[in-house]
Amino acid sequence: MSKLVLTDFESRRPVIQMAPLVDIIFLTLVFFMTLSIFNQLESELNISVPKAKESKEAIRSPGEIIINVNKSGKVVVNQKELSTGDLQKMLKKIALLFPDQPVIIRADQETYHKYIVKVLDACASADIWNISFSTLKKE
Repeated sequence: MSKLVLTDFESRRPVIQMAPLVDIIFLTLVFFMTLSIFNQLESELNISVPKAKESKEAIRSPGEIIINVNKSGKVVVNQKELSTGDLQKMLKKIALLFPDQPVIIRADQETYHKYIVKVLDACASADIWNISFSTLKKE
């Protein structure tokens, strides 16, 4: 009976490279940390959006602008308080760069209608017509 003779190359065990594995884990960690920061940007305000029977969970696109309007009518975008004129300027610049820019308006359920109309007027003057309102689904 003949014995199986293995060469030196065949007898080596596979080696797991640790440096690329650590790089992948580090990049994954950085990705999720960044993702959690963007998720907090829109939810830090104390805004309780109204509830609706027919609300649907929308799939968010990465370029959406979220305009927060609190009870007193303050407009906040990316944690910056903006006046109506500043909001118009910002929306006009964005509309020039991205013609079909989507906008989500997150207004408190106790916000007066006149404040929402100001935001809608700012969107209209910037020629932005892809507008959604944020609501919660009734249980």
